[in-house]
Amino acid sequence: MAKTHEILAQSRKDEGKGASRRLRRSAFVPAVVYGAGQAPESIQIEHNTILLAAKHEWFFSSVLDLNVDGKVQKVLVRDWQKHPFKLQMLHMDFQRINENEAIRVNVPIHFLNQEKSAAGKTAGVVISHNLTEVEISCLPKDLPEFIELDLTDLKPGDIVHLSELKLPANVEIVALHLGADHDVAVVTAAYVQEEVDAAPAAEGEGEAKPAADAASAKDAKK
Repeated sequence: MAKTHEILAQSRKDEGKGASRRLRRSAFVPAVVYGAGQAPESIQIEHNTILLAAKHEWFFSSVLDLNVDGKVQKVLVRDWQKHPFKLQMLHMDFQRINENEAIRVNVPIHFLNQEKSAAGKTAGVVISHNLTEVEISCLPKDLPEFIELDLTDLKPGDIVHLSELKLPANVEIVALHLGADHDVAVVTAAYVQEEVDAAPAAEGEGEAKPAADAASAKDAKK
């Protein structure tokens, strides 16, 4: 089971673009909490709280304890808006969850021991991480913060598919319920083939041709 992470927030009554701009100038992030059959609630969170939490993977892939004025709600981050170039979060959406209902969440994949594998030690082999996260389904209590993929046994030419990921108990990969075509590659270890550039040779042949033509013309005059 994942660790508990608490986010402190305050309720707010002022809404609209003007109110949101005032909040941001006061170093707060406007946010909304919705779901679980309850009315949406407008809240505000100190910007530093969001900025620090957003540096961690768990903020976007874990069930959070959202503490609004002393009342704790179990939520997931469902949407966020960032400033295009400033280090600033503009808005957050949180979804309440029912602890007895399965949730679908994208969680990161952690790749282990790649450098120790045969593929990692072989020159000319490129190891590609085709996926860095995976959508899973489970009850909130079973939600892992990440999925580990041990690459110790990875060899040149190997492909690791979604179905080969080792999952915690009671956790399923959503894509695998859609059929075999969705069992995509997570990691590939492929040899890189060097392309031979024939352009210099071609240019050399082109330069020699006029000299050969000149020699032929001289012989003809004789």
